[in-house]
Amino acid sequence: MADSSEDRTEAFLRLLTEHEKRLGIYVTGLISCPQDAQDILQEGKVVMWRNFEKFELGTNFAAWARKVLFHQILSYRRKVKRQPSGFLNEETLHILNEESESAHREGRWVKREEALKQCLLKLKEDHRTIVQMRYRDEASIEKISHRVERTEGAVYRLLSRLRKSLYECVERQTSQAS
Repeated sequence: MADSSEDRTEAFLRLLTEHEKRLGIYVTGLISCPQDAQDILQEGKVVMWRNFEKFELGTNFAAWARKVLFHQILSYRRKVKRQPSGFLNEETLHILNEESESAHREGRWVKREEALKQCLLKLKEDHRTIVQMRYRDEASIEKISHRVERTEGAVYRLLSRLRKSLYECVERQTSQAS
C-alpha cells in the first residue's frame, strides 16, 4: 500500500512539473495582478494535491489541472468581493477559459510555441539574447540595460519592436501551416 501512495506522489510531482509552466501561463492570462496569479497558482497546487486521488492516471492532467485552477480563480474573485478595474467580469472569464480549452484540444498552443521557437532563431543573436534575458531569465529592464550597455529606454523600445516582430512572425508561420 505504501508503494502505491509513493507511486501516486511521484506521478503527481512528475505531471505537475511537466505542466507547471503552461499552468502558470494559463493563470496569468486570466488574472492581471502577477502576485494574485502566483497566490492562486500556489493554492491551486495544494488543491490538486489534496484531490489527486480523484484524478485518473493516464487521462489529461493538464485539462484537469486547468479546471481546478479555474475554480480557484472563481473562488478568489468571490473572496475579493469588490471588482477592481483590473478584473475581467465572470462571463468574459468563462469565455477566455473556453477559448483556452479549445486551443489546448486543437493543439494551437503547441503550434504557436513551435512557430515562436523558429521565429526566435531568425532574430540576430544579440536580439535573441535580450529576449531570452527578459522572458526566460526574467531579468529586469535595468539589469538588461547594464548588461547590453544601452539605456533602459532603448531596451524598452527594442523589446517592443522585437515582440511585434515575433508576433507577426508567429502569425505568418501559423497561418501558413493552417
